[in-house]
Amino acid sequence: MTGDELRDLVEQIRQRRCERTGVEVKAARGGTPKRLYEALSAFANSPDGGILLFGLDENQGFEIVGVGDAHRLQEEVSHLASADMEPVLRPDFAVEDLDGKIVVAAEIAEVPADQKPCYYRPAGLQKGAYIRVGNTNRQMTDYEIFGYTSNRKQPDFDVQPVEDATLDDLDRNRLESYLSELRRSRPGATYLNGPFEQTLMRLRVVRDVEGVLRPTLAGLLVFGDYPQQFVPQLCITFLQYYGTTETEKGPRGERFLDNRKFEGSIPVMLADARDHVMAMIRKSSLITGLLRQEIPEYPEEAIREAIANAVVHRDYSHFVRGSYIQIRLFADRLEIQSPGGLYGSVTEETLEDEQSTRNQALMRFMEDLHLVENRGTGIRSMIEAVRRANLEPPVFEDKRSSFWVTLKNHTLLNPETLAWLSQFAAVPLVDSQRLALAYLRYNNELTNRVYQRLNRVDSLTATRELRGLVQSRLLEQHGTRRWTHYTLTVSREVTSGQGEALEEQQVLDYVRKHGSIANRECRGLLGVTSSRASDILKRMRDRGILRQVGERRWARYVLP
Repeated sequence: MTGDELRDLVEQIRQRRCERTGVEVKAARGGTPKRLYEALSAFANSPDGGILLFGLDENQGFEIVGVGDAHRLQEEVSHLASADMEPVLRPDFAVEDLDGKIVVAAEIAEVPADQKPCYYRPAGLQKGAYIRVGNTNRQMTDYEIFGYTSNRKQPDFDVQPVEDATLDDLDRNRLESYLSELRRSRPGATYLNGPFEQTLMRLRVVRDVEGVLRPTLAGLLVFGDYPQQFVPQLCITFLQYYGTTETEKGPRGERFLDNRKFEGSIPVMLADARDHVMAMIRKSSLITGLLRQEIPEYPEEAIREAIANAVVHRDYSHFVRGSYIQIRLFADRLEIQSPGGLYGSVTEETLEDEQSTRNQALMRFMEDLHLVENRGTGIRSMIEAVRRANLEPPVFEDKRSSFWVTLKNHTLLNPETLAWLSQFAAVPLVDSQRLALAYLRYNNELTNRVYQRLNRVDSLTATRELRGLVQSRLLEQHGTRRWTHYTLTVSREVTSGQGEALEEQQVLDYVRKHGSIANRECRGLLGVTSSRASDILKRMRDRGILRQVGERRWARYVLP
């Protein structure tokens, strides 16, 4: 970290009057703070690591108070990181004089995935491992520790035999059809030509347990008649809430508008859950000629991919086998939550680019049956589907014990936002920059990664175009490196003049397409009252934009 970056970080924290997720502030005027191992462990286990910032006092509004002895502080933090942490950590220090007071930053790098969790050796793994939650450090649960340690090798929970289940609990017809399709698509695969039971064992559909063929968990879930007879919680649930929170109630005091559970084999659950969600979400109508087309508030492809990814990538270990996949529909968003965090080296930032398969046998079955996209393409398909629908990119959250996908339903380029964007007509912007401005009208900040997902561009293009928005004084940049984010410098409100300009543009587009417009057609186009439509058309006539033909109720308006 350079001196300029340290000064910028301090200024940012003082302006916000709070710590950022990857930064922890300590005063350290009277010496090295106690229990620093909690932050060292938490940052080392966090994506991109974090920074311990010494010399600011949170209790005094993050005032710069300076450290007592910068040299001794660095020595003691370095000793703690190397002697008492497992694996050994090597903090990178930066020291800066700010207003005559010394501030020290200790940058803690993320440890490799196969060395997590980093923990405080004197307390042991179970009590010395921490995770960062918001701007606090929390001791890891047993399951969170297990989640990291299980990443060090390929999990095999999906190919473990299911106790009490037998070959008779699988659908013979579906198995025969599956094998026939495999033989057709892989004519050179001799391993598919053996006896029926032997082929199923080779494919990990069943395993021999003391002379009895028992389905593997993956085999039972995909080909079973009723898997929930043996694993009751491996199902999908759906809740539709009245409002935007779980506690908001409807006019009759109800919190839930719908509550369903989907059971059966994975192909059945996926189809039933997808169809039900599509039936429950709102739809708008688009009339093209004589045809009426329904536009769902969420793209079906995005819903299908989100649910399928939840099923194939969830954790099937005994820790969370009692947990089910949850779909929650709110008035403003759709959430899909699956048990278990991301597996392997994949992070929230690299979902589109990297892949690690937790459940290899299950993934193979679902790929063969075309229930999921080819590996690594499902997330990209989901992002592309919402982009085509002019929605925000999906929000991905790895909470270690669960993984969440959130789809928001407000259209970025709705008429009001288009009117708001019209104020920047004189600014030389490309469409991707305009879309970023529209995104920030609904969100507090924008990062380089979100810009990439929003516009399907690479990091260098995103950086260049964001810099252009900053130079145009439309955005303000905050922070540097991984803490860089951008905020709007202009109001999010639509002025009356912007609204009128949009109305006039819609009327003009209609007249150019249909030749003329009357009051009734204007009302339907803009969703306004008769008097409001009359005012709009007369205003456009008086300004010479349109020409009136006929009088009173027979009046129509054409191009001059």
